[in-house]
Amino acid sequence: MHDASRWRSAARTDPGKVRPRNEDTFLDCPERGLWAVADGMGGYPGGDIASQLIVANLAELPLCPDIGQRSRAVRQCLHWTNRRLSQELTVTAENPLGTTGSTAVVLLLEGNRAVCIWAGDSRCYLWRGQRLYQLSRDHSLRQRLIDEQHISLDEADAHPAAKALTRAVGASPELKLEVLELEVQRGDTFLLCSDGLYQEVSSAALGDAMGLSSPYKIMERLFEGALIGLARDNLTAVVICS
Repeated sequence: MHDASRWRSAARTDPGKVRPRNEDTFLDCPERGLWAVADGMGGYPGGDIASQLIVANLAELPLCPDIGQRSRAVRQCLHWTNRRLSQELTVTAENPLGTTGSTAVVLLLEGNRAVCIWAGDSRCYLWRGQRLYQLSRDHSLRQRLIDEQHISLDEADAHPAAKALTRAVGASPELKLEVLELEVQRGDTFLLCSDGLYQEVSSAALGDAMGLSSPYKIMERLFEGALIGLARDNLTAVVICS
């Protein structure tokens, strides 16, 4: 079983300065080595329903004896939630919401092993050896344009639909999840966050915050920096320190 006492975490969400409601949800369970951020799809009704359902279902998962089993359980949970959102909740006369979807990024930790599972553009970062690494790769049109058409970041950002998601839980009947496994080193710090946060905070400022000594200090610095800006979207982050 994972060493629950090894991990310290902090989580926070804020609606930002523009959005009337918060469609982000987080899960902060250091005692189970389980954390998540879900960001309801902006521009669609029911985004808050989707993100809350993802987190509620993850929170109810039984604690499996090893991280491989736990990873499979998380993926099965997200696939089941996707079916529920894309079929039952979206296509019913009682719920004329249309597409009800959300990003999801999940982190599992046990001993010296970590698994990150995601769909959408909520991110997982790692701070190691005074360097910031983006572990997840966005499932967005912006990233697809960069990957497939080899255009610059600025050119991709200029596309009118740059923020459109290419994957999300609930957006289509078939969900494709991406999974990354890695070995954990002592001193590692992880950050899960919605796009509302990382769009307001530069990579340099992210790194400066992640180098602080506790998850609470990191969180305070991140939100201080994000809320100085326009904060046009909901902001959510979970910080996990060893």
